[in-house]
Amino acid sequence: MTPTRPQPSRAHPSRRYLDLLALYRRMHQEGAPGQDLPAERTFAGTSLRFHLTAIRALAEAVGARTLLDYGSGKGLLYEQQPLPLPDGGSAPSLMAFWGLEQVRCYDPGYEPFAERPPGTFDLVVCTDVLEHCPEEDIDWILGEIFGFARRAVFLCIAAYPAKKTLPNGENAHATVRPARWWAERLSLAALRRPGVRWQAVVEEPVEGRIRHCLLEADAAPG
Repeated sequence: MTPTRPQPSRAHPSRRYLDLLALYRRMHQEGAPGQDLPAERTFAGTSLRFHLTAIRALAEAVGARTLLDYGSGKGLLYEQQPLPLPDGGSAPSLMAFWGLEQVRCYDPGYEPFAERPPGTFDLVVCTDVLEHCPEEDIDWILGEIFGFARRAVFLCIAAYPAKKTLPNGENAHATVRPARWWAERLSLAALRRPGVRWQAVVEEPVEGRIRHCLLEADAAPG
């Protein structure tokens, strides 16, 4: 009788998770020369700029003072002073724009932020991350994200193949699933953290265009 393989977890992630993590560490150091991406621009964390206002609104709604960026990449937006804003204005910094007292970046693929942070944070944000993770690891990763949150979680997830390819030739998006699938995974993760508010934007392709599907606690995709 073949022994049952245990479900992946933080202590025992899937083999594919470890293989992908090694590739991302390599790309952070070397970039993607075949795609004209130098190391300093590879997974820079700048896609966060598309969600600055939504995150600010959620931070204000829950009274957040501390934030964890889970899967932050290089987190370059946190270094910009002043910070250009989507409306054409600027703020002294991203932390000031969000009204926060503390921001922590975490990304196991980028050595300066690879140490898993202790404790919890008022708000956890995770953008352009989950689609890069193997499907078999999604549940424990979501559990970890929600476990870090005291008050709220904000996520953005792409539901389409990436433009980037990995050094092994695979597409950079390992899990491409529709909004309804993500709604189920998020709802299950949230059950273990009652009282934590969550909001997710799933970017779905619809008739050649990208639809931003907003998911929230106790809400199904439209």
